[in-house]
Amino acid sequence: MRGWTPVFLLLAIACSSDRTGPGNPPDVPAELFSTSLDAAIALNWTDNAFTSDPNNFQNYRVYSTSYNIDAPAGTDGCGTSWRLEGTTVAPQFLAGALVNGVPRCFSVSAVSLDGAESSRSESRSDTPRPESRNQVIYPIQIRPDSSGFRFWDDDGDGTVEDGELGRVRAGSSPTIDFYVDRDGSGTLFLTPVRAGTGVEFYSDDRVGDLTSIDFAPCLPDPDPDLCGAYSSAPIEAFPGMGYVFEMTAGDDFLRYGSVRVTHSGPSFLILDWAFQTDPGNPELLVGWK
Repeated sequence: MRGWTPVFLLLAIACSSDRTGPGNPPDVPAELFSTSLDAAIALNWTDNAFTSDPNNFQNYRVYSTSYNIDAPAGTDGCGTSWRLEGTTVAPQFLAGALVNGVPRCFSVSAVSLDGAESSRSESRSDTPRPESRNQVIYPIQIRPDSSGFRFWDDDGDGTVEDGELGRVRAGSSPTIDFYVDRDGSGTLFLTPVRAGTGVEFYSDDRVGDLTSIDFAPCLPDPDPDLCGAYSSAPIEAFPGMGYVFEMTAGDDFLRYGSVRVTHSGPSFLILDWAFQTDPGNPELLVGWK
């Protein structure tokens, strides 16, 4: 049966991207996709190595290495010490026991029945990040003490810790990222609070899940090398819509968080959220190469 293959032990080995072993290696996996999760990365890829010649296919091998998000333009940023994450017969794999906020590169090869290994696919970088589901927040008019939200409330050491993430606070606090407001018709809004905090719709359409939210959008700016700042204006909370928050943290790097509203009623709001702990990294969930 083909399915997700969770791996919680990383095996360190040296690997070459050249084809290895005797015989006829399968085709190189054509496209590699990834989904950022909490302390994990879900990978899937084109199953062409199997479909092109099922009788010559044995399994896939999944590799990973470090990734430098600040690598110079024209380089892929991937390290050189590739290690085997695991093997799978399905074109999908779950790499677990990863550190949130630490980027990694992944690549996949295919192995034939006689042990010949293809070259590795093009690399795909991704960064796991914390998330939480079904967070209830109230309009400030209903419960002022539970109407505000802070993605990350640092204790001053600059290190992201579990107890500092996803804090529900008073909507009147000047230190929150946003609070839930309600107008006279009962419509709820997400209202940015802290200086440097802004919010934008992820897209014009509803998203099926929190994992449907991709990179933080780069808004047009007069300088083509820069992204425009997110809006600090209230934004209506529509069920099923995805939102991206841009925030400052007292240093030179922006931080990004994502929200998907699952319920919006006159008396409370339910949302799923994720926060990228890697400073300046706009990658939130799903991406592809």
